[in-house]
Amino acid sequence: MSLDGRAVANFVLDYCEARGRKITNLSLQKIVYFCHVWSLIKLHRPLVKHQFEAWQLGPVLQYLYREFKAFDNHTITARAKKIDPETGTEAVVGYSLDNETENLLNDVVEFYSLLNPSDLVQMSHITGGPWDKVWNHKGRVNPGMKIDNMDIIQYYSKARSPFVVQ
Repeated sequence: MSLDGRAVANFVLDYCEARGRKITNLSLQKIVYFCHVWSLIKLHRPLVKHQFEAWQLGPVLQYLYREFKAFDNHTITARAKKIDPETGTEAVVGYSLDNETENLLNDVVEFYSLLNPSDLVQMSHITGGPWDKVWNHKGRVNPGMKIDNMDIIQYYSKARSPFVVQ
């Protein structure tokens, strides 16, 4: 079952906070993207139910960007929220992960959260990769261009995992 990107973001933020790691909106976007990438490759299923968009600084979930844009390049200290349809109030988006998914996310977040934002951007901009294919096409570049999961699978299935799978 694919998750709301806000749930994955909250997992990443909780993981990093527990280890004293500061995460900005830019870093969060890339870490959530790589969680999705490696779920497609290692678990053979999408982690996030929405498609990432190709933006200037790499893959982005637009709604997740809007959620944390007020933090700009500062450490995110809040958690993603949504409106509870029963009460009409805002509530933090929770997550419940099966063991296989949680183990993978622990490995992915452990590796990528140690990198600085510019390294994460560079890794997501790899020549010939899914972001590059969408961003540097022959047509007009504009926000909202979707990165296809099949392009992610095609590219990263040939790549070596940069983290140790436990």
